[in-house]
Formats: sequence, C-alpha cells, structure tokens
Amino acid sequence: MKATFWIAVSAVALAASSAQAADTRWSAAQANVWYAKQSWLTGANYIPASAINQLEMWQAATWDPAQIDKELGWAQTQFGMNTMRVFLHDLAWQEDPAGFKQRMDQFLAIAARHGIKPVFVFFDSCWDPDPKIGPQHPPIPGVHNSGWVQGPSRTDLVDPKQDGRFKAYVEDVIGTFAQDNRVLAWDMWNEPDNGGGGSYNGLQLAQERARITALLPRIFGWARSKNPIQPLTSGVWAGGDWSPANAGKLDPIQRIQLEQSDVITFHNYDWPEQFEQRVSQLRGYGRPIICTEWMARSAGSTVDAVLPIARRQNVGMINWGFAKGRIQTNLPWDSWERPYTLQQPVVWFHDLVQPDGQPYRAREAEIFRSLRAQPAR
Repeated sequence: MKATFWIAVSAVALAASSAQAADTRWSAAQANVWYAKQSWLTGANYIPASAINQLEMWQAATWDPAQIDKELGWAQTQFGMNTMRVFLHDLAWQEDPAGFKQRMDQFLAIAARHGIKPVFVFFDSCWDPDPKIGPQHPPIPGVHNSGWVQGPSRTDLVDPKQDGRFKAYVEDVIGTFAQDNRVLAWDMWNEPDNGGGGSYNGLQLAQERARITALLPRIFGWARSKNPIQPLTSGVWAGGDWSPANAGKLDPIQRIQLEQSDVITFHNYDWPEQFEQRVSQLRGYGRPIICTEWMARSAGSTVDAVLPIARRQNVGMINWGFAKGRIQTNLPWDSWERPYTLQQPVVWFHDLVQPDGQPYRAREAEIFRSLRAQPAR
C-alpha cells in the first residue's frame, strides 16, 4: 500500500513538474547548434589527487588551487583535454555560499588558462549516504573510492523541509554562472537511480526513489529559471534499451532524465560493442550525445577500443578519473569486497596519470592527442 501511494504521488509530481519545465527545454535544433560550436569534447571526471571527495575538494581548509593548476596543465598538454566533469556538494555551499562560489570562480579561471570548460554536477546518489561537513576520513587502504559521499544526504533527501535549501543552492550557483562562457554544461544529478554502490547498497531509505522522482524535474526547472546559456543534463547509466521506441518501459527517473536533458548524456563501462549499442539507442532522440563516465580497463572499457568509436560517432567522452590520488579509483570496484592491501591490481581500473604527472600508459595519451587532432566529422 505504501509503495503504491508513493508511485501515485510520484506520477502526479512528475506530470506537473514536466509540464512546468517543458516549454523552456532547449529544442533539439538548439542543442545541435550548441554542440556544433564545440570542438570534440574529451576530459575526465576530475578531483585533485589531494582530495578524497567533493567536500575535501571544495571546503576552504582543503582547497588546493596549486594542485588543480598542475593537474589541469597535464590534462591539456599530455591529453589535449578540453573539458572536465566536476562534482559540487550542497553541504559545501551551505557552509559558505560566498566562499564556495569564489572557489568555483577560481577553478574556472584555472581551467580557462588550460583551455578546459567544466561540466558541474549538483547532486549525486553514489557511495556514502551520510556526508559530514568538516575534515574527511583518510582513504581506506586498498579500497576504490572509499571516501566519496552522496549529496544530499539520505536524511536531507527524504525531508521535504530541505527543498527550499536545494532550490536556493541550484538557483544561487547557476544564477551566478548562468552567463559564464567558461562553463560547458550543468549536470543536475549523477545516477539518481543508483542504490548507493560499494558497501552502501541496501542503505537507501524506502522513500528515496519517490523523492528523487518528484524532485528531479523541479531541479531542472529551478536551473532553467536562471536562463543559463549552458545546456542542462542528467545521464542515464543502467537498465535495458534506452531508445525512444522503448520509452514507455523505462524507469520513471530515466524518463525524466531523457525528457528534460538538453543534451543527452550517459555512462558506460562496458565492452566497445556495448558502448556502440548504447550510442545507437540514444541517436533516436536527435540530440548531441556525451558519455560522461567511461573507462574501466579490466571490464573491457579501454582507451584503445572505445575512444576511436566515440571519435567516429562524434560522441563527447569524459572518462572516470584523472590523477591517481586519495580517491583511489585506480583500484577496481571489487576492492570493496577484496581490498588490494597486499599488492596492486594487474592493471589500473580508472585514472590516467601517476602522481608525478607521467601517464599511466604513454600510448593512451597518444591516442587522446591523435584523435583530438583529427578534423571534425
């Protein structure tokens, strides 16, 4: 009975919110004109090696512009990257809105010096559901992404009294940078239908999915109320066929993502043939396509195999991870069950450079640069 109630509430909220925001979504033509003005997009999901998570990156006490400048320089010169996907956090904004935006502005200035335009991510449903402002715990030895936190917290997410704060966060940040050409795009929610991941699967509160289903279209609406010159998106990442012909069978959250996104984004860590299949499914929406998470070497998603397909298909590519550091995403997902404390894995899972800036594998850097140098298709 309780589940049926939440489904009904979600459906009503979805219909009302979608109707409210539908008239301000970019048309497919607008989105394609925007995309045609970009050079082929390549980058990484970025966090400096000195930070374990979004809070450690953005809080004043651990803000590290020198490290960011150094690493974005490597991204530019060694890989020819022109974008980065960067996660924000509502608690870092709440603690110090003015300082938070000043640090965003400094990040944008650093990125611009290196020819990089970031995609900023507002909310995230992956990993630790109970983030705390202040000093963050050290990395768990041998464990992939052991300190990453969700935002908002699960308790804040299910509390309707927090909606005003969420609205203020989105409107304040986008309102500040809505006309800023240094920003490439806004990603409203990372993997909103993810159950947590790692050892956090099963900790999701019963009402979380219904709350996200109701909130997500409102968040798009809050963002659009500031008339940003940048596109909005939220990437699909799991499940079956994503094509328009199968839209009626998609999860409600996936439908919102695909119906509200100005440009279509998705995640794929699979073999190249599966990557190409996903691109084919998404072509039917008639909008630009950007893969905002990929590259898991031991799972089949490699630079050698996947990046050339994306270049041929004109799909923007933002792999997970840049510099090996406190986030430890060079370790595979299974390290949550089998920590790599005695020896390192045979190959890195994510990430592209060593802490000293040397590429993990020089050939990967060459492939990035050579594909970037190809003429537009």
